Amino acid sequence: MMKIAYTMAHGRGELDLLLSDLAARLEERGLTARGIVQTNTECGSYHGCDMDVRVLPDGPIIRISQNLGKEAKGCRLDPDAMASAVTAVGHSMQADFDVFLLNKFGRQEAEGRGFRDLLAEALEKGATVIAGTNPLNAEVFEEFAGGMATNVPADIDALLTWYDRVNEEG
Repeated sequence: MMKIAYTMAHGRGELDLLLSDLAARLEERGLTARGIVQTNTECGSYHGCDMDVRVLPDGPIIRISQNLGKEAKGCRLDPDAMASAVTAVGHSMQADFDVFLLNKFGRQEAEGRGFRDLLAEALEKGATVIAGTNPLNAEVFEEFAGGMATNVPADIDALLTWYDRVNEEG
């Protein structure tokens, strides 16, 4: 059985905080997580927050956004930094782990890039996978999961309950 779920939060930064909290709670239980969680820093009035990700379980922290200037409207994701994060997570997955967390199944993953291959690898290794996403990419995530993903409410207790349930079953 594939143990895969996704969650969506609607407030700015809520999903990042939720998945960071989930990573900490799972670690407190003695579980080993791989993947990334996001922290946003240095929010200015003229551009969005800088996007940093922490490679689980203990770093490094990688800035995946680029400052395009205050008038920029395009995607601020830095593809080279994202590739570095993917590589770092891939290396970390050579050791045993219980759960794979992805801060966001986003456009990169929807288009077959980013962390998509590592998500599949984590599932092949029998890990529990939990990803954040948004309504734009939720359908593609469900297709990626072969219709076997569970949509879990963006609530720490709901996520922990789902984790416990799927790991009791098998």
